[in-house]
Amino acid sequence: MSGPSFAPYVLRRPWLKRWMMPLANWYADAAGYRRLGLRADDLIPEENDTVQLALKRLPPKEAYDRIFRLRRAFQCSISHQLLPREEQTKPEDDYEYLTPIIKEIEAAAKERADLESMKVQRK
Repeated sequence: MSGPSFAPYVLRRPWLKRWMMPLANWYADAAGYRRLGLRADDLIPEENDTVQLALKRLPPKEAYDRIFRLRRAFQCSISHQLLPREEQTKPEDDYEYLTPIIKEIEAAAKERADLESMKVQRK
C-alpha cells in the first residue's frame, strides 16, 4: 500500500511546509471527497490483505461510522447531489484513522519476514 512519499521531506523543512500547506489544502478540497462526507482514509482500496486486516482491527464505532459514510456517499453519487454544507466533512475532522493501523500491520509483517529469513549459525 505504501510507497515512496515526499511528505517526510516536506515536514522536516518548516519553510517548505509553510509553502506547501495551502497547496495541500486546496488539493484536498478540490478532490471532492469531503463534499460527499468522506475522509481520506475512506478512499483506500480494500482489495489488499493488509487493508482487510486493518479494517477488522478497527473499533466497532469507527467501523460503523466508516460504513455509514461510504453508503451515504454512494447514495449522493447515485442521486447526483452533494451533502449540505453542515454535513460535509470539515478539514479538522479529516484525520487518519486507518493508516496508522495499516502501517502497524506492515511493520509487523516486515519484522516477521526479517525474523523468518534470519539464519542462525552455530560456532
